[in-house]
Amino acid sequence: MPNGVPSGALALDKPSGITSAGAVARVKRLLPRKTKIGHTGTLDPIASGLLILLIGRATRLSRYVMGQDKTYTATARFGATSDTLDADGEITALNLPMPIEDDIRAALPHFTGDLLQTPPMASALKIGGERLYNLHRRGITVERESRPVKITAFELISVDPVQESATFEIRCSSGTYVRSLISDLATSLETGAYLTALRRTSVGDISVDYATSLEELASGTINNHIIQSSKVLGGLRAFEVEPTEIANICNGRKLWPCALEGTFRVESGGELLAVYRSDGVEARAEVVLCGP
Repeated sequence: MPNGVPSGALALDKPSGITSAGAVARVKRLLPRKTKIGHTGTLDPIASGLLILLIGRATRLSRYVMGQDKTYTATARFGATSDTLDADGEITALNLPMPIEDDIRAALPHFTGDLLQTPPMASALKIGGERLYNLHRRGITVERESRPVKITAFELISVDPVQESATFEIRCSSGTYVRSLISDLATSLETGAYLTALRRTSVGDISVDYATSLEELASGTINNHIIQSSKVLGGLRAFEVEPTEIANICNGRKLWPCALEGTFRVESGGELLAVYRSDGVEARAEVVLCGP
């Protein structure tokens, strides 16, 4: 904690009803002035669950955390559509029966694996320098380029015929729109559906079970809830260096020779010093957390 400024990660259980930016603002008020803080993947206001915040120098690690797979629990209402693909939009009833459970299960493998997905108009994606949701509010629809996503798991958890709803567990790559996935599934079943609830349950190896609520943060010392940066980089291999090498790492010097391939984290005594990338001959620093 250089100069008394905390650095690390905070696993926050965001409640529904507030934006990710709003959650960050509430946490920022609990930190020393001018402390850097940012989230690593937006959750819509309707959504709750795990929001990984990076604090201080750890904000430099944002791209590595954002790129990790996420897991969600999603509930969808069938037989109707929404212009935002969720319960916050304008709902249109279709007067169609809900698909039977066996048909829903049979359709899920078609939406598992590598897919191309079109971002919804009611999203924060920028086209021509403007957020899509701003265009949507003005009734403007523009062409959106499909993007590759990967759905690792898409499982039906339960069906409620009375509410005409179904709950799913989804594990997917970064950048996946669960709203679009639900809508596309319903279209394949010759009906419509929109998201009524969404909860992010994990990011990489971090589970929402270990997350802290805003109420817990407000009633205690926030530093007690900040975890080491390396905890949110579990997907990267660790490379341990001797204490005599710390100064070189903190100055961003190359590692040579280096037998590791790809991106890895560099640590000493369990402390994350930097993230390096290797081509198998030498490794160069991509992000350095220690040093000046």
